[in-house]
Amino acid sequence: MPVIVKLDDLLHDRRMTLTELADRVDITLANLSILKTGKAKAIRFSTLAAICAALNCQPGDLLAFQADG
Repeated sequence: MPVIVKLDDLLHDRRMTLTELADRVDITLANLSILKTGKAKAIRFSTLAAICAALNCQPGDLLAFQADG
């Protein structure tokens, strides 16, 4: 998939666990884990906004595009 999720890096930089983020954003740990591992097929804008608010970041800090080849 050409879209890379950099959630792990942001969590590390902010010294926050995935569990703590799940509590702050009110998303299940399982769904955040799917997003973190890059297995998610989609993300709601409301979820993206909540994650960005909790991590004090922009969507571009969380997602990146890497062209194939």
